[in-house]
Amino acid sequence: MHKAIGILGGMGPQATVDAMNKIIKNTSAHSDQEHIPVIIVSIPDIPDRTKSIINHDDKPFEKMREYLKILENANVGCIIIPCNTAHFWFDQLQQQTHTKMISIIEATVRFIQKSNAQEICILATSATINTELYQKELANHQIKFTLPELEIQQLVMQSIYSYKSGNIEEAKNIMINIINLYEYNPARKFLLACTEIPLILEDWIIEKPELFIDATDVLIRNAIEWYQNGQPETCS
Repeated sequence: MHKAIGILGGMGPQATVDAMNKIIKNTSAHSDQEHIPVIIVSIPDIPDRTKSIINHDDKPFEKMREYLKILENANVGCIIIPCNTAHFWFDQLQQQTHTKMISIIEATVRFIQKSNAQEICILATSATINTELYQKELANHQIKFTLPELEIQQLVMQSIYSYKSGNIEEAKNIMINIINLYEYNPARKFLLACTEIPLILEDWIIEKPELFIDATDVLIRNAIEWYQNGQPETCS
């Protein structure tokens, strides 16, 4: 058995549970013993990533660096972070550890390259969009993308925060209304670039999977592939 996959979670807790569920669902196993070992650090006191980016402080990084050491001390083989906005600090975090980290941004853009999507509509937190975490990578690979207009982006944030605060139905109604604002286009896919959004839209994803790219799912599949292929456990 290879070393465990480490999950730096808590951003938010439901998204961390979703990542773990996706590891289980995407693993071909016929017994408990055939499942992939996972060590999760889900300590939810990491400050709000969006607010910190807006305020130009590194408070989330300080906490993530602290919890990263827990995973490193547990001797995991690789580390994933099921939070898109937290990837603003990805390179800094990777510099703090020799353990391999898998980027949700890089993994998702590679997936999009191989897909038949002609246009990507990014649904993410305002911080993820304002820091251009996806736009830069998509542009580097000549992938066409669009962003919600400001008013729609504010609704995206309202939906995300409603979900985080436990107002699940409100979050779903807002996000469904956002999707309905766009005319159906089989060549366009919605990139769900906030780990809460696949949870908010879970019913729609089941009904119309061709419309969406779930960045969390792409990250998890990459982590599983890393584990099964026995890839290098350190990052030089």
